[in-house]
Amino acid sequence: MSSALSQPMTLEAFLAWEERQELRWEFDGFAPVAMTGGSAAHSAIERNLLIALGTRLRGNPCEVYTSNLRILVSGSIRYPDAFVVCRPLGARERIVEDPVVVFEIISPSTAMTDRIIKSREYFNTSSIRRYIMLEQDSIAATILERGERAWISTVATEGEALMMPEIGIEVPLAELYDRILFDGTQPA
Repeated sequence: MSSALSQPMTLEAFLAWEERQELRWEFDGFAPVAMTGGSAAHSAIERNLLIALGTRLRGNPCEVYTSNLRILVSGSIRYPDAFVVCRPLGARERIVEDPVVVFEIISPSTAMTDRIIKSREYFNTSSIRRYIMLEQDSIAATILERGERAWISTVATEGEALMMPEIGIEVPLAELYDRILFDGTQPA
C-alpha cells in the first residue's frame, strides 16, 4: 500500500496557521507538532527557574522569558520552558531569533526531541551559547556549552551550581527543585 507524501509546510504558512489555533504548537521545520501538558514537578521547576533567573538578572542587560514567547531556531519554531535574551525586546515582539541560554525541562514524552532534535537545532543557532536540560524526577541537569564544532556536555547534580558565564550568573541546582516532592515522600 502506498500513500502520497504531503509537502512540508513553510515557516510562513505555519505562523499564519498557528495564529488561528486555540492550542500552542511548535514547528519542526516541516509540520506542526502539538505541545504536551506538564506535571506538577515540571510546573514547579519552571516557577523556581523563573524566580532564580529573574532575581539574579535584575540590573543586567539580559532577561529571562517563558514558554509564552517563541524562538526561531534552525528553521523551526520552539517554545522552550525558559530562555534568556541579552537585548531589549519590543513589547509586541512574538518571535525571538537570538536567545543566549535555553532551558528545557525534560518530560518522558519530549525527552528524545529535547535531547537530540532540539540539541541540533540549538547548536545550529549561533546566538545560543548554552542549552540546559533539567530532569523532572531527580535533581540533575545536562548542560551543553557551545564548543568550536560541537556541544561540550557536562552533568550537574544536587550540591552543584549551574554556571552561566555568558549571562554573568550562577544558580545552585537544588534551588530549582525547591518544594518538589519526589515520589511523594520528601521535599527537595
